[in-house]
Amino acid sequence: MAGSNDPTTIKKYANRRLYNTGTSTYVTLEDLAAMVKKGDDFQVVDAKTGDDITHQVLTQIIFEQENKGQNLLPINFLRQLIRFYGDSVQSFVPKYLELSMGALTRDQGKMREALSSLGAAGPFQNAMEEQMRANVAMMERAFRMFSVFPGQPGAETQEPAAAPEAPRETRSQGELEELRREMAEMRDLIGKMGAAGKG
Repeated sequence: MAGSNDPTTIKKYANRRLYNTGTSTYVTLEDLAAMVKKGDDFQVVDAKTGDDITHQVLTQIIFEQENKGQNLLPINFLRQLIRFYGDSVQSFVPKYLELSMGALTRDQGKMREALSSLGAAGPFQNAMEEQMRANVAMMERAFRMFSVFPGQPGAETQEPAAAPEAPRETRSQGELEELRREMAEMRDLIGKMGAAGKG
């Protein structure tokens, strides 16, 4: 018998119908989206093969939401994301996005308070744009750091520096420390924005 903390199993049949085994009812993608928003955990499995297809179904939910005009994903972001498929840093992207969304989720309460007290325009919006630019810059630095490791595609295409270079290990460690410092600064900035919203 499944424990109370186990994710609910949703079975997807060949006719594309989705069956919630927890409530013994058929559900729609809208129902699953509502479950996600409530924080309910579920796993979608192919009813015939038993394969876990949660990733595909969640992606389909995002596609449906975007088609309704709720454009959460900017075009430039989508283009950049497509470029990462097959890239040498592809394995780094999911974890980075997961950490970024985790930070956003943790601080969304502060952001809502700041937005409600200051409105979407003005200093808060400028601070948000500054944070986003810092986030993108940090991501680009991370990708450059990963491309300098020996054996990585693209490492051999970098132009040699005129001056003698520090050993790869030293440069990589230094860039890693710089990334950590930038992430700490971003967390501080979010905290300050939240405090400004309360003031």
